[in-house]
Amino acid sequence: MPRRILQGVVTSDKNEQTITVLVERRFKHPLLKKTVRSSKKYRAHDEANQFKTGDSVRIMECAPISKSKRWTVVTEASA
Repeated sequence: MPRRILQGVVTSDKNEQTITVLVERRFKHPLLKKTVRSSKKYRAHDEANQFKTGDSVRIMECAPISKSKRWTVVTEASA
């Protein structure tokens, strides 16, 4: 199974080796045929504490690291 890779924006970097990433997705509503925006926050492992609030990053699924962390930062996303 390939691991999922998502792109989002860092909303918090206050924890040690952890960042919170807001991932937004857009889809067409099945009945209204209108584009809807939906967002979700993921906690990701940042080994070197190099990413700061506002950075655009890519995160990849991984084995559970802690109770809430199941993602790790792959790289900074290009603009």
